[in-house]
Amino acid sequence: MPTILGQNQYGKAENRVVKITRDGDTHHIKDLNVSVALSGDMDDVHYSGSNANVLPTDTTKNTVYAFAKEYGIESAEQFGIHLARWFVNSQEPIHRARIRIEEYAWERIATSDANSKFIGSDEVKHSFVRKGQETRVTQITYDGQNWEVISGLKDLIVMNSTNSEFWGYVKDKYTTLQEAYDRILATQVSGRWRFNWTDDEQRMPNWEKSYEATRKHMLEAFAETYSLSLQQTLYQMGSRIINHRSEIDEVRFSLPNKHHFLVDLEPFGLKNDNEVYFAADRPYGLIEATILRDGADARIPVDMTNL
Repeated sequence: MPTILGQNQYGKAENRVVKITRDGDTHHIKDLNVSVALSGDMDDVHYSGSNANVLPTDTTKNTVYAFAKEYGIESAEQFGIHLARWFVNSQEPIHRARIRIEEYAWERIATSDANSKFIGSDEVKHSFVRKGQETRVTQITYDGQNWEVISGLKDLIVMNSTNSEFWGYVKDKYTTLQEAYDRILATQVSGRWRFNWTDDEQRMPNWEKSYEATRKHMLEAFAETYSLSLQQTLYQMGSRIINHRSEIDEVRFSLPNKHHFLVDLEPFGLKNDNEVYFAADRPYGLIEATILRDGADARIPVDMTNL
């Protein structure tokens, strides 16, 4: 039975690059994990093994490090745009480039008022600690004409210790869950948002400011929503982003419900008045949805935010 070649791509995955920018005694860090995937006229390499159209994956790795020096890393999105444009425009067989980047944040370590003159340091501006648990992510896709930029974050753990209920749900003979009128709501946010910047004629967003503002609106919505379901909270988080960030047309969240169950203390003669909980890591409810600007199409892949 004859066979044909379907979708294919290749590249170098998880290139770890750390760029230090030295502004006198003050240093700045950008810490990225960059994955490159290229596609185009690649039939021959699959059918006959001819590498005539193949840019080595080792070359894509070298390009990542060279660009970090040549262009610097203003933002994960901007760095990915430089790379995607280069691969498509510089190599005729390459028709499409997809750049995926994870960014690990660092924050400067504050020093004591006394400083550390006895070890020769008057003012420390070059020491850092990894910031939080979340990882910033972005995916840039370029086909020579059109851009698609999908950014977001993962592993951001949030909790409301009250202002959450869950009741009035369907019950059948297998239902044992008790209705809750005051519960802990916690989740580990995996979210992606798609920008409506698609070509070089448009004004490019300020990627850094956009990320910080989007994250802020998302967290504010989580904190300020009196929740009757995690679905309701998810929708409010996405809607807050769409309503406040004109550069974003689509948001998708995957929110595992990190369940906290009240511990039965009655055997010990103690009343548990919403004070002591068992934090269960699995199994967990998994709530997922896409929120769109009216008139926009859903383009973020459903599985992109899956845990």
